[in-house]
Amino acid sequence: MIDPILSFLQTGGAAMWAIAALSVATLSLILWKFWRLALMGAFAGARAERSVALWQEGARAAAAEAVSGRVGLRARLVRAAIGALSLGLPEAKAREETTRVARRLLVELRSGLRALELIAVIAPLLGLLGTVLGMIDAFQALQSAGAAADPADLAGGIWEALLTTAAGMAVAIPASVALSWFESVTEAARVDIEDAATRVLTRGGPGRTALRAAAE
Repeated sequence: MIDPILSFLQTGGAAMWAIAALSVATLSLILWKFWRLALMGAFAGARAERSVALWQEGARAAAAEAVSGRVGLRARLVRAAIGALSLGLPEAKAREETTRVARRLLVELRSGLRALELIAVIAPLLGLLGTVLGMIDAFQALQSAGAAADPADLAGGIWEALLTTAAGMAVAIPASVALSWFESVTEAARVDIEDAATRVLTRGGPGRTALRAAAE
């Protein structure tokens, strides 16, 4: 099992080894990001929604209890907004505190996306570089052989060089798909955060403008 893999990597040269390292990094990053999103509660928000509904109904103690101790990002934001208002802070201070928490949560939510974006860009370029280098080697061998050159040798060198392009695309495509999905999850969470905080702060004072600026 290992020998064919090593043979395949050696065929593509240094670029193939770099792409193989990127593939491992991509898989690790995707799994890590999914775990982080799950840990942050990016896929759940029922408790936060219930807390906001209770707050709007005037049940402030029940609203605070609904998100007490919850680790989800929506619940943390709602808890911060409720906490700021419950402390009797001026409206401007409550908005500032909620905005600060929202910014921190959004930074956590977006962590790792730049790395995936970079992989999606450089993996095909590495594959293309490997192909170009392989083509150069193939044509140099053809030139050295002169009249005795065998077209089959040239064809073999070309298809071996093209392996790196295929490998680079094989890494870039999953990275791009994962990046798009993670960005959609992040955007949905951002909208939920803005909506929940606005609904809470509206009960104690207007706060939509500040939160929208934080989310953007």
